[in-house]
Amino acid sequence: MALSGKTALVTGSTSGIGLGIAEVLARNGADLILNGFGDWQTAAEQLSRHGGRVGYHAADLSAPAQIEDLFNYARREFGRVDILVNNAGIQHVAPVENFPTERWDSVLALNLSAVFHCTRLALPEMRAHNWGRIVNIASVHGSVGSLGKAAYVAAKHGVLGLTKVVALETAQSGVTCNALCPGWVLTPLVQQQIDARVAAGEPLDAARMALLAEKQPSQAFVTPQQLGELTLFLCSQAAEQVRGAAWNIDGGWLAQ
Repeated sequence: MALSGKTALVTGSTSGIGLGIAEVLARNGADLILNGFGDWQTAAEQLSRHGGRVGYHAADLSAPAQIEDLFNYARREFGRVDILVNNAGIQHVAPVENFPTERWDSVLALNLSAVFHCTRLALPEMRAHNWGRIVNIASVHGSVGSLGKAAYVAAKHGVLGLTKVVALETAQSGVTCNALCPGWVLTPLVQQQIDARVAAGEPLDAARMALLAEKQPSQAFVTPQQLGELTLFLCSQAAEQVRGAAWNIDGGWLAQ
């Protein structure tokens, strides 16, 4: 229970990657603040089994005023945020010349600007207590591009740049800031893509491999639990001097 007495805010944590990370942190003693648009009651019930406190705030992270409400809730109900995991994100795929401007704005607002706003609101109390962990869930797309993903790729490149700046600005404190860069992750959204291929007549194993073959040499999905364990490591004393890192967990995607 290494995180006993710590409060973790994980954005986008009602399912998928965020819930997997929250599960690992809760299992290791942290109290959790959930955020997202999914079934938060089921997620909260799942996490409460580990014995810690679990809260929820429905802030739309594309709206800075609602992010401020989220942090006011955190202070009022939990005292402060010790661990911030910036995970919430959305995707839209289209060629640049056909990319809807409103979708560009919404992807950048949630995938990049929200990371900035959550970080700026978390930092003062982390500095005051000389301890804090900021973990940004970036992507391999923070380093490379893919067709049709202009907004997502731009946002994730921005997240890595922001991670480095925050790490430098907190370098002589007990606060660290790092990023995880996953490749294909087996989330409910990805599972839906696999299920659609199966429904169209493709065998299950072939459907899974088709999604992996082009990019991920390991031909195995990253799991939310693996991302949770890496987040736990970054919260540990062993990672005290891991600062500004972009930690690839991508089955060899960027090694090619």
